[in-house]
Amino acid sequence: MPRQRSILAVLLVLALLSACRLTAPPTPPATPSASTATASPATTTSSSTTPAGTATAHPYAPLTIAAMRARTYPGSDIVTEQTLQPGPNYNRYVVSYDSDGLRLFALLTVPTGIKPAGGWPVILLNHGYIPPPQYSTGESYAAIVDRLASAGYIVIKPDYRGNGSSPGSPFQPYVSADYITDSLNALASIRKYKDADPDRVGVWGHSMGGNITLHELVINHDIKAAVIMAGVVGSYSDLIDWWKARVASGVLTTPNDLDTNRLVMEIVDAHGTPQSNPDFWNPMDPTEFLSDVTSPVLIQVGSDDTVVPPGFSGQLAARLQSAGKPVQYHLYPGANHNLAPDTAAALDEAIAFFDQVLK
Repeated sequence: MPRQRSILAVLLVLALLSACRLTAPPTPPATPSASTATASPATTTSSSTTPAGTATAHPYAPLTIAAMRARTYPGSDIVTEQTLQPGPNYNRYVVSYDSDGLRLFALLTVPTGIKPAGGWPVILLNHGYIPPPQYSTGESYAAIVDRLASAGYIVIKPDYRGNGSSPGSPFQPYVSADYITDSLNALASIRKYKDADPDRVGVWGHSMGGNITLHELVINHDIKAAVIMAGVVGSYSDLIDWWKARVASGVLTTPNDLDTNRLVMEIVDAHGTPQSNPDFWNPMDPTEFLSDVTSPVLIQVGSDDTVVPPGFSGQLAARLQSAGKPVQYHLYPGANHNLAPDTAAALDEAIAFFDQVLK
């Protein structure tokens, strides 16, 4: 099992890490017909009722959606570890909580002023990939946290295991359930927090955090609204094809792992591609379970994103719309991976979306 996990880790972590060397995204898949589209819920057949394989039989069982659904995410009481300089209308803290026997850290903001009767609404912020040693609890995504916190939300930004001062080994969500587990335990913990309204929780995810958010939408129904910005939300087929195309074109290099190609071919030889062996890949792929999404979703992406293909976001929006799910999709022309120069406008749109559902 460790060997399989490390092999899969090499294959799919590179799909994201290689992106920083791209000069242009691939041609986007089909997207909704308008730059902003909405769909109403409809009765659909859940793909999760007949998954191709089971959690116990699958050779990578912990990565299957069935296995992630089967386990519990109890979280813990949140402990204040450090009080930081406050924001304009909110207090900031470094806090800790439990996940899988690890004591992880997080940034927590709490609005000042008169608390609503049921508690403050909450946004769980799933951050994107930052080299774990360079990640900072207080500084990473600080501008995003400030904007959401200033809008009157409790914001919790978990430091996944191996990130910053959090203990444990880091693995991205394409190859391990660990970050997803850490985020879901953060969700459970903040819902217990004395100043939070447990029934008004949204999630915001960027890049890698968009993938974590997508997993959460098909695993957990405590989330009432989700915003995915420039997410790595392609199917496993999309991710692997994207990576392989860059190997073939010479765009992708592997300076820190010269054995990568052999390991990739080993797993492909053992299990085939998503196209040739969907029974292996589909149980692990959250895009195969979109009929189980119950929360409205806002998907935002820049047309000039050279870090993650914008087509991933467009195709996810189209698939959610096809499944009859309440989805809004906004393509920002000329914007990059952080939606610059339209980042402020995108955050305004995200806050208006959250306000409509959570306030």
